[in-house]
Amino acid sequence: MNVGVFIPIGNNGWLLSENAPQYQPTFELNKQITQEAERYGMDFALSMIKLRGFGGKTEFWDHNLETFTLMAGLAAVTTKIKLFATAASLVMPPAIVARMASTIDSISKGRFGLNLVTGWQRPEYSQMGMWPGDQFFSTRYQYLSEYIQVLRDLWEKGRSDFKGEHFKMEDCRLSPQPQAPMKVICAGQSDAGMEFSARYADYNFCFGKGINTPIAFKPAADKLIEATAKTGREVTTYVLMMVIADESDEAAFAKWEHYKAGIDHEAVAWMAQQGAADTKSGGDTNVRQMTDPTTPSAVNINMGTLVGSYASVARMLDEMADVPGTEGVLLTFDDFVAGVRAFGEHIQPLMKTRTHVDSPVPSRVRAEALAA
Repeated sequence: MNVGVFIPIGNNGWLLSENAPQYQPTFELNKQITQEAERYGMDFALSMIKLRGFGGKTEFWDHNLETFTLMAGLAAVTTKIKLFATAASLVMPPAIVARMASTIDSISKGRFGLNLVTGWQRPEYSQMGMWPGDQFFSTRYQYLSEYIQVLRDLWEKGRSDFKGEHFKMEDCRLSPQPQAPMKVICAGQSDAGMEFSARYADYNFCFGKGINTPIAFKPAADKLIEATAKTGREVTTYVLMMVIADESDEAAFAKWEHYKAGIDHEAVAWMAQQGAADTKSGGDTNVRQMTDPTTPSAVNINMGTLVGSYASVARMLDEMADVPGTEGVLLTFDDFVAGVRAFGEHIQPLMKTRTHVDSPVPSRVRAEALAA
């Protein structure tokens, strides 16, 4: 199973809590996390794009780096780990994104890929006068379908004459082209989102669900298999999960309860308000799950969460690999620096699905851990 890290490009990571670690996003922080992930043999690092936060007492996601420039910097200070930036497709023309991606491909020597998003939080774009109106909620995947066709033309052929409703290329050129096939990720879970991923993406992200329910995402993975059966393409599932681990289950759950006790209700309320704005398409499943303020796990955006000892988390991660169509996980942590290190030194050595990894943890330690 492949494992990636969803690096904290926004302040405070993915915990809307006054009791969680409070920090600003910096290049140095993300460099440390990504280099540690590479050192422990993790497969990829991905950064989101967020143009406006949720506010509240913690000023959640009010402070953000920019994804392409960050990943270009990380490409220059890493050698093996794959890197994915996120294109805010509504405000970034595909010809420019294609060129930026090709540039980072050059910096990274073929280790770069792209996460495509349509945008769901209206104030991110209306603050710049670039929100096209709420009808976009119902047409965003038609827009994205044209967008990716322009990208593929430029990456694979070096030119595009694509003519569609949203984009009209006139002998648009790109050179140099990427040296490696450009992999594309999407995270749509609605019918339209799944259809898009099955037709155009290489990987599809879904949210994990619940606390210590590692295979609760299976319906989403099954839905993708059904969608790809119609397109004849191979597209695999990656699952977004938070890991809160410690030496014992009790210690890990104590941290989780502490984070929940400090929930930033103002930030959660803003998130819920924005998530409810899509009344045109019925809403995307990921967004509805993420922005539901009524659940105890709203404190970490309702993502699936693995809480427990290193051994418990390792076991649950291995269980996820048994779900058909699942190729990997994208992990967040309550404390990213300590979390990546704990994954590399204590969790990964216990995972049966990661025995192939070239890790700095001595092989004797790994063998003893797996035998325990």
